[in-house]
Amino acid sequence: MPAKKLDFKTGQYVVYPTQGVGKLIRIEEQTIGNQKIKMMVIDFERNHMTLRVPIERAEISGLRPLTSAKKMDEAIAAAKGKAGAKRMIWARRAAQYEENINSGDPMKLAEVVRDLQRRTATDTMTFSARQLYLRALERMAQEFAILHKLDLEEASDKIEDILGVPKEIDLNATEEDEEEVDETDEE
Repeated sequence: MPAKKLDFKTGQYVVYPTQGVGKLIRIEEQTIGNQKIKMMVIDFERNHMTLRVPIERAEISGLRPLTSAKKMDEAIAAAKGKAGAKRMIWARRAAQYEENINSGDPMKLAEVVRDLQRRTATDTMTFSARQLYLRALERMAQEFAILHKLDLEEASDKIEDILGVPKEIDLNATEEDEEEVDETDEE
């Protein structure tokens, strides 16, 4: 059965599984070993990277158009669910989470976000768990941002608000000195 041909257009945002969201900036022809190959040139502005993917290998590489807003909403709803079983040792779970992140699939990203998010403001995370969580959240937020015309930070905050992830406690924050407030009131 022949593989279906994906139809991408210049200027379109696409998702490359291991890199996240990029913009297809042009299609060019390159000669490699006496063979002309059509390449899609994808710019990943956030990573300061340009990737060339042969058109014939696009589907095999996992390149895909952005997900729909409906599917993104379904992924976020899945991330709201109860965390999965944690019976595996951390090294295996971390490897599975890494695989899910590199899949680029919004539902698999949602699984990582669901399993690793903090449930209360006092919950703590290991460094590696936090890094995995932030990478999965960022990948989800990249698509969410484009779908909802937000910047990446706003998209991340919006997803965490929808999920009910508590804000981190700023241990360096201090309450405003009352005397300073009184002085400004007298003016």
